[in-house]
Amino acid sequence: MNEYALLDSGHGRKLERFGTILLDRPCAQAVWNPSTPALWKEADAYFTRKDGLEWRGREALPESWIASIEGVCMKLATTDFGHLGVFPETRDLWRWIRERIEAETKTRKAPLNFLNLFAYSGGATLAAAQGGAHCCHVDASKGMVAWARENAALNQLEEHPIRWIVEDVNKFLQREERRGRRYDAVLLDPPSFGRGKSGELYKIEHALLETLQLVKNVLSDQPAFVYLTSHTPGFTPTVLSNLLRQLLPGGTLEQGEMLLQGEDTVLQVPSGTWTRWSI
Repeated sequence: MNEYALLDSGHGRKLERFGTILLDRPCAQAVWNPSTPALWKEADAYFTRKDGLEWRGREALPESWIASIEGVCMKLATTDFGHLGVFPETRDLWRWIRERIEAETKTRKAPLNFLNLFAYSGGATLAAAQGGAHCCHVDASKGMVAWARENAALNQLEEHPIRWIVEDVNKFLQREERRGRRYDAVLLDPPSFGRGKSGELYKIEHALLETLQLVKNVLSDQPAFVYLTSHTPGFTPTVLSNLLRQLLPGGTLEQGEMLLQGEDTVLQVPSGTWTRWSI
């Protein structure tokens, strides 16, 4: 089930449906004209960054609501930065991860150990759990990990084997390597800029190479895949693929753009990049 759709975009904005809620938010890459201008008048709320960060119509929205996105029930809420607790451009990778884990589990006749780094509100973690993986969910934000645990309960996965970790990613990976813990599949979506649990500074151009080497160090002897995504300008699919090509020789590399999508007549909006290495 999918209760998300991109309805239109243009003039630096995007109009999206999340369940029954229609939202009008900034979208710098949508430099074209809107296709259906009249539709925008139906938006329930509008977020702007012109004079600071401001929601207009936020008071008319519920404090939170639930939407099923690519088969994962997600709690959504408007935040002061314009986010909602989900990045819908990642839903295609949720589907791929779920299906790949299901197939690998049947072949191996054992659950995969799946590691989700910079894991946010847990959509990919829960898709992996739905596929049968034992999961480890890591994010430096205590609040986002708590939000992800709420999402697990919404999907009846609160008893599923998922480790919920609030930690700086590189510190966590170093500890896992020392402890001898290994993972069969890894997803990472490093931020352009962030801070760890104890205020550690993470800047992607300086920290990503170390993160990837640490990921390699915690891979099992039979890894299924490593999935790397980015929302950082300049980190094109080729850049991401070059990183994984050097890190993991052999295997198969695929790459592309993450896209916001609606009906066939709606212009797709590029919203990040991805590459994946698999056996």
